[in-house]
Amino acid sequence: MPVSLVVLAAGMGSRMNSELPKVLHPLGGAPLLAHALRAGAVLDPERVVVVTGHGAEAVAKAARAKDPEVIIAHQAEQNGTAHAVAQAREALAGFDGDAIVLYGDTPFVRPETLEAMRDARTKNAVVVLGFEAADPGRYGRLVMQGESLEKIVEFKDASEDERAITLCNSGVICADATVLFQLIDAVDSENAAGEFYLTDIIAIARQLDKSVGVVRCDEAETLGINTRAELAAAENALQVRMRAEALENGVTLLAPETIHFALDTVIGRDAVVGPNVVFGPGVTVESEATIRAFCHLEGCHVSRGGQIGPFARLRPGAELAEDVHIGNFVEIKNAVLDEGAKVNHLSYIGDADIGERTNVGAGTITCNYDGVFKHRTTIGKRAFIGSDTMLVAPVTIGDDAMTGSGSVITKDVPDGALAIERTAQDIKPGFALRMMTRLRALKTKQNEGR
Repeated sequence: MPVSLVVLAAGMGSRMNSELPKVLHPLGGAPLLAHALRAGAVLDPERVVVVTGHGAEAVAKAARAKDPEVIIAHQAEQNGTAHAVAQAREALAGFDGDAIVLYGDTPFVRPETLEAMRDARTKNAVVVLGFEAADPGRYGRLVMQGESLEKIVEFKDASEDERAITLCNSGVICADATVLFQLIDAVDSENAAGEFYLTDIIAIARQLDKSVGVVRCDEAETLGINTRAELAAAENALQVRMRAEALENGVTLLAPETIHFALDTVIGRDAVVGPNVVFGPGVTVESEATIRAFCHLEGCHVSRGGQIGPFARLRPGAELAEDVHIGNFVEIKNAVLDEGAKVNHLSYIGDADIGERTNVGAGTITCNYDGVFKHRTTIGKRAFIGSDTMLVAPVTIGDDAMTGSGSVITKDVPDGALAIERTAQDIKPGFALRMMTRLRALKTKQNEGR
């Protein structure tokens, strides 16, 4: 049975006190919306529909960032969750299968839980995801009749007995797509909020003698993000989980509580990560690599045996082959370093190709920007770049070539050649002593005149 996703992402999120749509606030370096889409992607959905509202253009762009095939449906007025799902009707026209309704601000629903809901759907017309709440608060309550769900009651409309129920509604629903829209058509807005509740489809389904089941999950999976404080708590929960997964997968974390991961961080077995390392989005670190303390990595690839840091920064487009060494206070951006290359001290390598076994001396800079355009530097194999070399791109350094320390290289250097560009050293005997004596005398005179 094929499956499609309907992800609700129309809310303004006024409690976030932000101009940014709520579902675009970052969690683990990715928008909240991306978490819901990632969980649902495991089901290999035939169609993915994201229902937008506030900040529709930005939300649509984020939704399609990973999958351009995502279908956008727009909810011009926020009239409740049933009304939001109804906006996906046209996008799912002709679809014969199950639809799962997810929420863009609920990032922790596990793929395994969605699989369990699909399994339960084979025995029920509708399946609801529920959880036992430590503090039910204002959650909607699941009113059970044996093993079947009788109805969902919103807190505003619940009786005292119903409010005593601890089995609560997550909002996630799985149903046959055709049945889902038939049930939504029967929903009205006769409730305390005057909105069309998706939860009302349960009572309607029961009136039509359709079976409704419940899949239970841990409460932590249902955490919705409505405030900055909840976002911060979610970030902490995500980091704790990802650190535990890394350790379980054979990664050595020297101070786990200080390491920050992104949602898509990939680290191979037997890699070592030192304290206070930050992984931004798009990082892959292969097995047996070492990332030393206080490094920041984003959009980069570190191959097996790489040694990075401490205090190094790898920016997007940094592609490091096996056994590359990047040392302290080195920044790499949009550059390819071949096997065994070394940039160990206080250097900037941007828009460059560095050949295998090449050594780049301390203080080297690839001068890649002319104020308008970026230009590329190419360095061959086994080259030796002297300390404090300025490589003014576009420029090419050949295989086995060298540059003298302190040189400004503006012309290509052939294979095996040495390039030196600096003025001749001029020594003036006694000049420094005479100058300093004169300056100190002037300072003394100034102090006496005060």
